[in-house]
Amino acid sequence: MTQPVLFDKIELSLVRVFHTVITERSVSRAAIRLGLSQPAVSAQLKRLRALCGDPLLVRSGSGMAPTDAALRMLEPAAAILQHAQSLFGSHAAAVRRFDPATSTLTLRIAASDFLDPWFLPAVVVRLRTLAPGIKVELQPLTADFDYRRALARGEVDLVIGNWLQPSPELHLGRLLADEVVCLVAADHPAARAPSGRKGWNAAAYLAAEHVAPMPTHTGARGVIDEHLSALGLSRNIVVRSASFATFPRIVAHSRLVLTTGRLFCTRYLDSLPLRILRCPIAFPAMTYYQLWHDLTHHSAAGRWLRDQVREVARGLSAAKGEHDFGATLAAPVPALAA
Repeated sequence: MTQPVLFDKIELSLVRVFHTVITERSVSRAAIRLGLSQPAVSAQLKRLRALCGDPLLVRSGSGMAPTDAALRMLEPAAAILQHAQSLFGSHAAAVRRFDPATSTLTLRIAASDFLDPWFLPAVVVRLRTLAPGIKVELQPLTADFDYRRALARGEVDLVIGNWLQPSPELHLGRLLADEVVCLVAADHPAARAPSGRKGWNAAAYLAAEHVAPMPTHTGARGVIDEHLSALGLSRNIVVRSASFATFPRIVAHSRLVLTTGRLFCTRYLDSLPLRILRCPIAFPAMTYYQLWHDLTHHSAAGRWLRDQVREVARGLSAAKGEHDFGATLAAPVPALAA
């Protein structure tokens, strides 16, 4: 019966020692090539002999000669080293070097669409302006999309959204914080009611009919309902949709209430009969983050992507309430980290 290979006892450096010793046919010459001491190479050769059950290198006249088993292993060892160089050498080069002007990479971003209707378009325009050869793929955050697994597998490079408690195993960059407000139709009773005990108050807010996004993952409530639940409260959600972009038009022609960030709501005030109201219940600021995995943490392309997303977010934050799409592209391009 064939014995299983003991992978936990084999390192790439051991394969390199084997290949060098057999091609040099000398422990001392192999030690010089490898930059190791002769005793260290002798110790590795002893390990190799034990693993292979073969002497590998034997005395022959005044020198040393490889055994038949060693000669049969030489070509596979060379292939392993070549593949390792191709795999890790090219990866290391990609980590160190990234030229936006010439890159043809595909950058994959998973994001919610309720930060600002102009945010993702501005990100795409900025990326394509600075790196015209790249491709950009946008993945919505939906209940059936496991963004943690997608990041860990390298299926996406970056995830953008808002969470009360972002995943602790991921790297995190804060993009901006936005005030939570209510968006209602201009003729909604709440728009005419005074704030206070007899008007637009907590009881009226909770009893109103609300529109809300679909959960971004199984079991998720969203930051609004998580906060309400922590207070022992719940609201009356009667409409849910995976597309946040449909909400303003729905709200404008109904009695529904949308609770979200002011930045998103402001974009629709000129085009639809809408009003922004103060929330009668105090919510923490809606904070948006970009999340990424260790896989891309040291990548120059990954750092460049995160820098561009951050610059777009800064432009939006600086121009809150101003309807200037071009302002989000006017921010200076940060120097590429070494």
